[in-house]
Amino acid sequence: MSHHYEKMANCIRSLTVDAIFKAQSGHLGLPLGMADVATVLATKFLKFNPTDPNWIDRDRFVLSAGHGSMLLYSLLYLLGYDISFDDIVNFRQLDSKAHGHPEYGAIPGIENTSGPLGQGLANAVGMAIAERKLNSQFGNETINHFTYTIVGDGCLMEGISHEACSLAGHLKLNKLVVLFDDNGISIDGSTDLTISDDMTQRFLSYNWNVIEINGHDYTQIEDALTKSRNSDKPTIIRCKTIIGKFLKDREATSKAHGGPPSADEVKNFKKLIEYDTLKPFELDENIVSLWNNIYDSSKYGAWYKNNENQIDKVVNYSCLTDIDDLIMEIKSDILEKKPTQGTRESSGKIIEKIMEKYPCFIGGSADLTTSNNTANNHSITFNKENYNGNYIYYGIREHAMVACMNGIALHGGLRTYGGTFFIFSDYCKPSIRLAALMKLPIILIMTHDSIGVGEDGPTHQPIEQLASFRAMPNLYVFRPADAMEVCESYQIALKINDAPSMLVLSRQKLQYLNFEKTENIANKGAYECYSTDIDISDITIFASGSELKIAIDSAQELEKLNYKVRVISVLCDRLFFEQDQSYCDFIIKDNSQLKIAIEAGSSLGWHRFIGIDGIFIGMKTFGESAPCNVLYEYFGISVGNIVNICCERMDDNK
Repeated sequence: MSHHYEKMANCIRSLTVDAIFKAQSGHLGLPLGMADVATVLATKFLKFNPTDPNWIDRDRFVLSAGHGSMLLYSLLYLLGYDISFDDIVNFRQLDSKAHGHPEYGAIPGIENTSGPLGQGLANAVGMAIAERKLNSQFGNETINHFTYTIVGDGCLMEGISHEACSLAGHLKLNKLVVLFDDNGISIDGSTDLTISDDMTQRFLSYNWNVIEINGHDYTQIEDALTKSRNSDKPTIIRCKTIIGKFLKDREATSKAHGGPPSADEVKNFKKLIEYDTLKPFELDENIVSLWNNIYDSSKYGAWYKNNENQIDKVVNYSCLTDIDDLIMEIKSDILEKKPTQGTRESSGKIIEKIMEKYPCFIGGSADLTTSNNTANNHSITFNKENYNGNYIYYGIREHAMVACMNGIALHGGLRTYGGTFFIFSDYCKPSIRLAALMKLPIILIMTHDSIGVGEDGPTHQPIEQLASFRAMPNLYVFRPADAMEVCESYQIALKINDAPSMLVLSRQKLQYLNFEKTENIANKGAYECYSTDIDISDITIFASGSELKIAIDSAQELEKLNYKVRVISVLCDRLFFEQDQSYCDFIIKDNSQLKIAIEAGSSLGWHRFIGIDGIFIGMKTFGESAPCNVLYEYFGISVGNIVNICCERMDDNK
């Protein structure tokens, strides 16, 4: 088949040019330049099944340089995946599943949502971690596959690439193969404008295997991929390619990166690849038949035969069966002990119980293990000596940590969590956003949640982060007020299978609030936790996290002044606004004369609860460096100040 490689690669090229010309939008450069590499990979090496695209032991193929999406769509179409001809023809249009950048879930065979450069590379590292973990659990007969990813210069310029590749080399993830489209061109022009990195030395320093080839020489491509499969380290293959190959007026220039070709360019291109006698989107049927016959069902059949007693166990490995029973045990313990402790500590104890029971639960921290309380007596270090571990020391690599967590979730078979300080959520926000976009059920543990951090000062005190993440679609942000709310947050989060959850936790100790409730009413996102009179109230106070105790204490002081007060715990605003309208009205649209929100963060978003006439007591500036209790007094987040403000407003209303 090797003598047909160029004709097979030109199928990809032709579909790419036709689709982008018709759309008058898209990126030509990578698909034309990497078509040869992709063809050899798919033809000789890739283990897949287009009729069972979620086969747990398939090779993963990640297009990190997602702007080159037509390469992936063409491959999937030619290999027999469930992508229609109409999707290709209507590339980048509203009614097409062939979006501008690949989106996970849109088409079977797309392993991740890619586009933000470097994210796919870090996802691939996470997938390779998952493969090693499950391989150690089930053995070579059951889990033994490779993760391949195509990256461009841009992916390797992004800082996340350093974080992810450094970690991959340290862990010796030898089933990871990176195919670098080494064309020397970026959008602005030659990469000489921006970098002088020696990529070979860079990756050797990461403890990688490096192979340099001509990316248009089929023998070299095949030899390099063969060598990569026998490496004891991750491998990067530097594929020297011509960006926009066969698009003669643009070849090897930044003009080849993006933008549609002209009609004349298409005509000349088709002549060069000998497609000039065919209509747009028409392919040589003899060559298409070669593509259609690549899939070898014998490997898939043999795997199923060898694993007939293991399949259900593997497929259901990540199912947290009886999680409610475990949570009830933890709740009983909390009710008995009524602990006063930081919610980060409460979280750590719950993680320990989950990790003890469920071997599929794998987590880590970005060099803040003892501060995040993410490791415990049942944590076993995942490293190159023991891939059967369940705890990853990610190092100070917040961005890559979450992207790797995404990759672990995308791979399947495991549930994953990861921790850092909440202030450093800004370092990993792009990965969190993609988790939400891909509907991945990862759990983000963000500790040191407010000015309660104290002496570390304003650089470490989150202010605007809560509002920012609450604004993100499909992300559930929980800010629990005590050990019980932490437990209930986990109970909710572990049942969410189509979205990430973020637990925002305190450093300072929080008193157990001892609410009398027999069920997890926190699963409504917000609930009345204290009231003088359920039917009539003068003042309603909304609060979350550490400020909930302040709200309750304020309510009790206001009662002494003959005001009727109700307090609402707002654990997760997104969950609350998903409830039926009658419940939302009960919580928000009561007959209180005054509504107040208290939170040691930004006011943004709170007016959905308190309206334009409500009062917000929180932060209007960055924090200061001082002990926690001093800061709360200094910024007016105190019982005395809250009572005074309420009384003044109520007097004004008379």
